Amino acid sequence: MPQPRTVDLARLQTEFAPRVISWQHQHGRHQLPWQRTRDPYRVWLSEIMLQQTQVSTVLGYYDRFLQRFPDVLALADAPLDDVLAAWSGLGYYSRARNLHRCAQAVRDEHRGSFPRAAAELEQLPGIGRSTAAAIAAFCFSERAAILDGNVKRVLTRVLGFGHDLAQSRHERELWALAEGLLPAEGIESYTQGLMDLGATLCLARSPSCLLCPVQPLCRASAESRPDAYPVKTRKLKRSRRENWWLWAEHEDAVWLTQRPDTGVWGGLFSLPEFATLDALHEAAGAHGSAAVAQPTIEHALTHFDWVLHPIKLPLEEAPRWSGGQWVRYERLPDIGLPAPLRKLLSLR
Repeated sequence: MPQPRTVDLARLQTEFAPRVISWQHQHGRHQLPWQRTRDPYRVWLSEIMLQQTQVSTVLGYYDRFLQRFPDVLALADAPLDDVLAAWSGLGYYSRARNLHRCAQAVRDEHRGSFPRAAAELEQLPGIGRSTAAAIAAFCFSERAAILDGNVKRVLTRVLGFGHDLAQSRHERELWALAEGLLPAEGIESYTQGLMDLGATLCLARSPSCLLCPVQPLCRASAESRPDAYPVKTRKLKRSRRENWWLWAEHEDAVWLTQRPDTGVWGGLFSLPEFATLDALHEAAGAHGSAAVAQPTIEHALTHFDWVLHPIKLPLEEAPRWSGGQWVRYERLPDIGLPAPLRKLLSLR
C-alpha cells in the first residue's frame, strides 16, 4: 500500500490549503449557529456536542442548551442533574459530565475565561487535542491542526496514508503531516473547510470525488480506491446484553434510581435494572403478582445491543424501598433520563 513518502508533499504544502480555503468560501457551510461567533464557550459546546453526533441532531440541542446555560459560569454553577437533563437524548453522557467539570475548571482555575492556546485548552477536562485546536483556531486564530474522524478520512486519502491508525505511532505521524499542511493565513476557513469536506463530500461511503477541490492532489482518487483509507484494523467487538426494568408507579409518580457516574448512562436516573426476571420479582416481593410485561425495547449502543424488558407494576401504596426515590411524572422533563426510558414513560 502506498506510503506518505510517495506523495508530493511540497506540492501539497503549496496547493492543498488554498484549494480548501477557496472551496470553503464558495461552497462550505456558513449558516451553522456556532460559525457566527468567536465566543470560545459556544464553539467549545458545539465541538463537544458534534462528537459522535450528526449536525442535524445537534442543532436543536445546541439552542436549547444555550437558553438554559447561556455562558460558562451559568453551566459551572448549575447542578450536574440539570446538565444531564438538558443533555438527555444526545447520548454519550460522559461528554455532559466532562462539560460540567470543564466549565467548573474554567471558573475556578482560569477566572471564568477559556485559555487562548490549544496546549492549555487541552489540559481542561474532556478537551482532546483536536477539540483544543478547533477552539484555538476558530476563536483565537491559532495555527493548530485538527484531526477528528472526518479530517482523518480527508487527509489519509489525499496523502495515501496507508499506515494503521490503530497504532499510536502512526497516528502521531499523521498529526505531524497535518501540521505541515497548515496555511500561514486563513486558519479559520481552512479548519472549517476540512470539516466541511469530510462531512459533505469526502464521505466514508460513496465520496463525491468529482466535486472535491483537492481531487487533483488526492492519492486515493488517483488509485481509484478511496474506500482503502483510512486504515484502522482494531474493530469494536459488539455484544448483546439483556436486562429487566422494574417500572413501579404509585399514583402519579415512578420509582427511579440514579445510575453510577461511570458506565452506560452514567449519572442519569433510570428504572431499577435486573439481570433476570426472577431477580426483579424477588425485589418486588409481594407486590410482584400485579406486574405486567411491556413491549421489549431494543437499543443499540456503541459496543453492544441492549434488550430491555420493562415490567410495569402499579401500586396502591408506596413501598419503602432503598436506593431510589419516587419522582412525579410532571418532574421528568427536568431530570436526566436515558432517551429510551423518556420515550417509554411518555407512553404511560
